[in-house]
Amino acid sequence: MIMTGRNITKRKSAAGAAGAMAVMLSACTVGPDYREPRPLTPSSWAAPRPGDSDAGSLTSWWDRFDDPTLTLLQQLADASSPTLAQAVARIDQARATLTSRRAEGRPSVTGSASYTHSEQRLGTGEQSITINNDGVQAGGDASWQIDLFGKVRRNTRAARARVEAREGDRDAARVSLAAEVADTYIQYRGCEQLSALYRQQAQSQGETARLTRISANAGFIAPADAELTEASAASVSSSLTDQTAQCDLLVKSLTSLSGLEEAALREMLAPRAGVLPEPTAFEVAAVPADVLRQRPDIASSERELAAASEEIGVAVADLYPSLSLGGSLSTGSGARSWSFGPSLSLPIFDGGRAKAGVRSARAAYALQLATWQEAARAAVLEIEQALVRLDAARARQADAARAAQGYQANFAAIERLRVAGSTSMIERESARRNALDAQRTLVDLRIAQARYWVALYKAVGGGWNADITFVPSANGALVREN
Repeated sequence: MIMTGRNITKRKSAAGAAGAMAVMLSACTVGPDYREPRPLTPSSWAAPRPGDSDAGSLTSWWDRFDDPTLTLLQQLADASSPTLAQAVARIDQARATLTSRRAEGRPSVTGSASYTHSEQRLGTGEQSITINNDGVQAGGDASWQIDLFGKVRRNTRAARARVEAREGDRDAARVSLAAEVADTYIQYRGCEQLSALYRQQAQSQGETARLTRISANAGFIAPADAELTEASAASVSSSLTDQTAQCDLLVKSLTSLSGLEEAALREMLAPRAGVLPEPTAFEVAAVPADVLRQRPDIASSERELAAASEEIGVAVADLYPSLSLGGSLSTGSGARSWSFGPSLSLPIFDGGRAKAGVRSARAAYALQLATWQEAARAAVLEIEQALVRLDAARARQADAARAAQGYQANFAAIERLRVAGSTSMIERESARRNALDAQRTLVDLRIAQARYWVALYKAVGGGWNADITFVPSANGALVREN
């Protein structure tokens, strides 16, 4: 076919018109525009907020424990945690998906080449002729899916939101890991204090039982008193054995969390044996909504909500026509051919599949919205409960300290009376148990208070700075102002 210059001009004009139309139509975007919803949270905290005149922001929260061993354990756990490695891998997967979604809206070109050799023999015997044929063919195909109604852009935004969600998951995993390490470490240091308490009691009670048995054998006291003191010594020894086992179990947990060998971990823990970390107080004065914005798990859930919103637009776009531009070029054996033109696909009848996809996408958004709201409420509850527990522990500690001092003084007085022969062994044992229980209660409260601080640190999202402000971004989401 012979093409005139006028025909070539018409073809070029048609291609230009198609391209211009594609650019113009690609400005259309169907589906809802996402706006970040605000959680239905109270305007202020109902529980009493801890803090004192020296309270500060929670920007370097683990430093407030003033415990270098804890800080080192945090660093080791962060560097070796399989959970964090999994979270990072999921971020990489989400980023790869984002790259794929972006590529869907860009032209793609593929090339091809082939070489063939053939041999043909004509005739027989000496009259035969061999004909060799060598053929080289090369070509290429190009295609471009025009984003008429924003499907590609919606998919790209959804993929970007999921990258941010996976980053939030990583940050949430890091906060949870740090809190788990701190909580386990605090339990271990408290366990050391309780073990020291039982060991002291076991040594004292063992010596009392030995002396009482000598007196009973000499006939100065009743044999029943010796039996009672020996039973008490065995009871304290049993408690010491159980407490030591609990400490060993906590060491196993720290070994798993930190990735260290147990011998190296025990060597690292030894210098601060029995020293329970006590963090500096801080104030949680911001309104609940502001605290929730910085919690990485809530941020991840909100980003999933944004992705679900964008996917509604993807499903709506499937209800409309799709346009693509395609072309090909091939050369070989002295011939060359090419083609170019638009291709339009019209959804005429699909049995309701596309509309069902829209309903499914809207249902997925509603489900994620409810999930996000549930997470926000649970976060407020977690913070409120941590505040109540911490306030109660702080209030009880002073009373527990006075009780421990009083019971210990009472036991010392009764012990002096027993030595003088003015009171019975039963009264002495009762006073001893009361003193031991009071001391154990005081240690338990100190452990609980430190653990409640950790719970509060975790509940407010792993760090709080009241100077941070939030501003709306282009898509309506609130982001930190730099």
